[in-house]
Amino acid sequence: MEDLRRTTLDRVRLVVVKIGSAVLTESGQINLEFFSRFAAEIAELRARGYRFIIVTSGAVAAGLEALGFTVPPLTIPEKQACAAVGQLRLMRQYEQEFAAQKVVVAQILLTADDIRNRRRYLNARNTLRALLDNEILPLVNENDSVVVREIKFGDNDNLAALLTSLAEVDLLLLLTDLDGVYDCDPKASGAASLVPLIDEVDDAVTAFACVGKSTLGTGGMLSKLEAARKTAAYGIPTVIANGRRAGVMARVLAGENEGTIFLPRANRLSCRQHWLAFAVEAKGGLQLDDGAVKALLERGMSLLPSGIVGVDGDFGVGDPVSCRNLAGDEIARGLVTYNAADIKKIMGLHSSKIVEKLGFDAGADVIHRDNLALL
Repeated sequence: MEDLRRTTLDRVRLVVVKIGSAVLTESGQINLEFFSRFAAEIAELRARGYRFIIVTSGAVAAGLEALGFTVPPLTIPEKQACAAVGQLRLMRQYEQEFAAQKVVVAQILLTADDIRNRRRYLNARNTLRALLDNEILPLVNENDSVVVREIKFGDNDNLAALLTSLAEVDLLLLLTDLDGVYDCDPKASGAASLVPLIDEVDDAVTAFACVGKSTLGTGGMLSKLEAARKTAAYGIPTVIANGRRAGVMARVLAGENEGTIFLPRANRLSCRQHWLAFAVEAKGGLQLDDGAVKALLERGMSLLPSGIVGVDGDFGVGDPVSCRNLAGDEIARGLVTYNAADIKKIMGLHSSKIVEKLGFDAGADVIHRDNLALL
């Protein structure tokens, strides 16, 4: 087991570390002792050649005391107010502790819109690269003070998973208040056993995952499993470990039997395909016959109009759409060459009939394989 871990983690140099609210807080308050220890451990690992991007929760928790809340607020405006106040306090604490280690930090606040929009996605990538090239430690958080449901990642586990391809990192490390993934809820059962390695996040894994959330958190173990699944699709491993344990990051990177490791997928998605699969929101859908599904999944072909049997939604040229089989399962996502109205006219036809039906030809493919991500 440890040999497989060491082999998987041997070439890791750039790591996304996501810190949950359960690690950052103690009895509902920001845990100042954690920040000091965390900064010292990151500084030591940086001196050994590792580079990091930190995805940090805790803005709402940091703002509770300032606004006089004794329990987490329920309304969106109150949560956003706490986040606006708390983000300053959170960053000040990070800056102070890392300054003591002679590490310069930078703050990046993102919404899902910043990732879905290809231009802003690339801008965020360039910013992260510039920071890393200049030995500056990026601290990333969702912009909770303005975020609404339509532009929300859902939780920082998902944000961290999307950053793995955006920043082209080697490992996703999720720090929580548990030692890893258990076969049942360890907080409810004394018979729970730690699962040290997971090859694939499938229904069997999610069935025994702990679904609880911390008081201040928005995720839970299921969101971490989903993050690990997305990261594995990009071809890099994920480790879930206990961030409250001193030295946990060094032990993980050394390949020791710490936490739960998720193995990467062999047939990895490219960076662009990963963005298509998990970052963009489908504007509509295409239903495919069995032949088209087989051509996409088994032969890596482009999607031709002849294999389309149904069109859902009103989307334009270049929009992302979901590709589904006859049973309704999403099997791919891609950018279309034709709009919804035109695809309805040419679906089921051979590509040679496109000009005859539409009066123009934008290409033989409805979705070219370079603009297609298989799920």
